[in-house]
Amino acid sequence: MTFKGLILCTVLLSISSNLKSQEIYNPQTLYDAPGGIFDVSVLRDMDLVFENPNYHSVLINAFFSNPSYRIPATLTFNGESYDSVGVRYKGNSTFCLPLDQGVPKVPYNIDLNHFIPGQKLENLKKVKLANAWMDPTFAKEITAANIYRKYLPTPEVNLVRFNVQGDYLGIYAHTESVDKQFLQKHFSEKDGVFFKCDPVQVFCGGGDEYGSPDLKWLGSDSSNYYNSYDLKSESGWGELMGLIQTLNSDFDNLGEVLNVDRVLWAFAVNSAILNLDTYNGYYIHNFYLYQTEDGLFQMIPWDFDNAFAGAILGWEYFEPELVYNFDTYGTQFTPNERPLLQKLLAEPLYKKQFDAHLRTILNESLLDTASIRDDVSQLHDVAYNAVLEDNNKAFSMTQFSSNVEDDLWTNWGFGGIMSMVDARNNYLAGLSTMAMPTPEISNMTLSNGILTVDVSLASQVDVMATTSVHNSKFETFAMYDDGTNGDLVANDNTYTSNLPYVVSGDAVKFYIRAQNSSNMQLLPERAEYEFFIFDPNASIETLDAAQEYKVYPNPANSVLNIRGTSPQKLDCTLHTMMGRIVRKKEYFGEGASLQISDLPSGAYLLKVNNKTYKVLKN
Repeated sequence: MTFKGLILCTVLLSISSNLKSQEIYNPQTLYDAPGGIFDVSVLRDMDLVFENPNYHSVLINAFFSNPSYRIPATLTFNGESYDSVGVRYKGNSTFCLPLDQGVPKVPYNIDLNHFIPGQKLENLKKVKLANAWMDPTFAKEITAANIYRKYLPTPEVNLVRFNVQGDYLGIYAHTESVDKQFLQKHFSEKDGVFFKCDPVQVFCGGGDEYGSPDLKWLGSDSSNYYNSYDLKSESGWGELMGLIQTLNSDFDNLGEVLNVDRVLWAFAVNSAILNLDTYNGYYIHNFYLYQTEDGLFQMIPWDFDNAFAGAILGWEYFEPELVYNFDTYGTQFTPNERPLLQKLLAEPLYKKQFDAHLRTILNESLLDTASIRDDVSQLHDVAYNAVLEDNNKAFSMTQFSSNVEDDLWTNWGFGGIMSMVDARNNYLAGLSTMAMPTPEISNMTLSNGILTVDVSLASQVDVMATTSVHNSKFETFAMYDDGTNGDLVANDNTYTSNLPYVVSGDAVKFYIRAQNSSNMQLLPERAEYEFFIFDPNASIETLDAAQEYKVYPNPANSVLNIRGTSPQKLDCTLHTMMGRIVRKKEYFGEGASLQISDLPSGAYLLKVNNKTYKVLKN
């Protein structure tokens, strides 16, 4: 039986009968299910009606003079209407360019609970509509997001038809807001220090207050950073400056304030799909930094419409191969121009980790060009008529189709999705790291607390483990192939170690890291975003009436029932396998029922008073 979110490693992972609670944590369960609001296979209508007929001029003035100002409107979606939503315009170049041409198709930011607290559209508090002004295909944002989400927390995207005051304004990219709701979804918290890393300068705003969120140290006066970073939390300048100072002056301790692996994944995806509108591309912006409760800043990517080498200004694009061969290691930058990229890749361990991530992205996401082409084709089938009727779009229908396969030059350069993928595959495959010996990992087993794994071509093998509820701060524990330390036979390429932390009684999260002088390999390959979980307390058995509690049905679909043998207080808490609480309720009586129909399929831990059970949602 297969459950979404529960991946059992039938080839690489052998689990002994007394260790049923071991899985790979699959963060894809956090994303929208088919049929949800971000379903890319359907094209729904959004309708917005303003009370003020002069809304456009009011919102244009507010964009420049008071960017947080919103005016009320009624939003209708999927047959449901929402009164008094708060609306403002958003964007930068994608706002300014159509505005300069007198085109009303500008980006929108809609806050459902700005005037009415608690109001949501399905489960969303905010709706952000991007006009895809820089994407002839209307597919680059979605295609890029579907790659990013495999490797790090990523906003979801689909397409909608957007009508304002009864008039069809055009097809828009409906993008998930990176806000407190997003943070809660991916990190199980939302109150940490939070920055949008984007300069305050508006593309068409004039003035000379330019900034760059390049993470360079500008001194101990926080005002020096105001033009480069947009604070989204109530406070946090001190924490951001601490991160920047550590990066520039105390690099050895960077891992104490930054989730380095998450940054390496972001940089690797940026480079692999040539999203050059971000930190390690041409223009330094379009990322968020959020400090989780473990003290680590997390890098969150956003705004992918310029992925696949889109919207490049300048002479370089007359020779597309120069763009497609954009150096992944940043050698084209001057010293300390991009300190976070340059310092990380100058460290041999981080460089090998970055290369391992590049190799995974290449093999999983880029080499299967037929799948990429099919996905884009399906998007175009869904959107074709709406794009045809979009009289406000910036490109022709010919360009809508041709830019999927081929480059486009209109005084701006737009890489073709497939031409870029083909060229980038050749570039990445030609990197020296791809030709060097790479460790191979197979046959991992865990039995009675002893972890073994077969590894070839490695000089060092480690198990990386943590018990953190934040899935962070993995510690290094050596595995051995020397005939000692629990290893049975020396030099047989079978490495052994005790599983760290198992005696603590807590769930252990771990992955395998093997390396030699040139390369690194991870198991699972998407670590640290994915990892193995072993929970010694979990039990998959359904309890019978003779035991203290009966939990049924298991697996369950919509309702999970808990029954005791006598009236008592029942403190029921349902956790994800990563420790996030998704249901919590107290009852008094012989039984309780938890509604779980809205939860993603997969494995959960149910704690009833002092008992812990493993349950499955299907």
